[in-house]
Amino acid sequence: MNPFAAALLAWFDDHGRHDLPWQDTLDDGRRDAYRVWLSEIMLQQTQVATVIGYFERFVAALPTLRELAAAPEDRVLALWAGLGYYRRARFLHRAAQLCVERHGGELPRDFDALAALPGIGRSTAGAILAQAHGLRFPILDGNVKRVLTRYHGIHGHPGESAVEKQLWLHADAHTPTARVADYTQAIMDLGATACTRTRPLCQACPLAVECVARRDNLVAQLPSPRPAKAAPTRETVMLILRDADGRVLLERRGAQGVWPGLWSLPEAADIDGAWRLARQHARIDDAQALAPFTHVFSHYRLRVEPLLFEGATAVHGIADNPASRWCDAGELALLGLPAPVRKLLQNLEGITA
Repeated sequence: MNPFAAALLAWFDDHGRHDLPWQDTLDDGRRDAYRVWLSEIMLQQTQVATVIGYFERFVAALPTLRELAAAPEDRVLALWAGLGYYRRARFLHRAAQLCVERHGGELPRDFDALAALPGIGRSTAGAILAQAHGLRFPILDGNVKRVLTRYHGIHGHPGESAVEKQLWLHADAHTPTARVADYTQAIMDLGATACTRTRPLCQACPLAVECVARRDNLVAQLPSPRPAKAAPTRETVMLILRDADGRVLLERRGAQGVWPGLWSLPEAADIDGAWRLARQHARIDDAQALAPFTHVFSHYRLRVEPLLFEGATAVHGIADNPASRWCDAGELALLGLPAPVRKLLQNLEGITA
């Protein structure tokens, strides 16, 4: 075994995370590939502490791949709501359906077939095969990139193709042939708990002696940051049309753009447009402007002006539109709603979304 992997595994045995809910093993000692896959998708862009609760609720509701494939999309999105990056949930759902259609209801053990499924790709496929089946495949998630960038003293943003290619070569060279599942977890754990983005615990790192960034006092500079780019601010008006029975009008968002496939409030570019849109959906009398708020995405900020229309009366035919529906509190709780929309509705008297 190479010295890098040996040192990392020795550290993992004493300091790694061994009790994560997706690490439970089957009768033959292997990990459940479905649970490993679900955790890997949830952990993209999200920290372990946040994921654990969502993971446990998700597998309690949909404990197998076949049950995920058979579930309505609204059910999947409702279980995912609050984790963000909702395209992950839609890809997860579609990949499960493809596994039922093409792979006998199981995640394929063939790397190319697994990596070709929606939302998986090279690193996630490697992580699934390594952790569920002990197969030797390298991984390169954000934590691993940070560890390898510092250890080898690699300059340049890790998202650049030339830098990433170099990191893949190192990732492959360090991956051992034995204890691959433990190694995969170990290098992710090291990046998450010791080789952190800020205030790394170099004194506790098993790789510190050979780390170029530590030797050359470059830990704070590596990985090189993405070139700075100011995040733009976009504005929208969200319409809260509420009828005499307390039902709220929701619209399903399209497959593209932000919050794809989720149910949300109707939106307009400005107040005048909001009134015109409101009249298309309901008979209305007056509106109340609620406190605006800003929701931050990875690439821009969204400033939302909520406009509440109380006592709205649905126009004829709205129930025939599959992309629009009037929902009471019970229905709202079962639908996939964007987190800021759910919070907005929860703050309205008489609604529990």
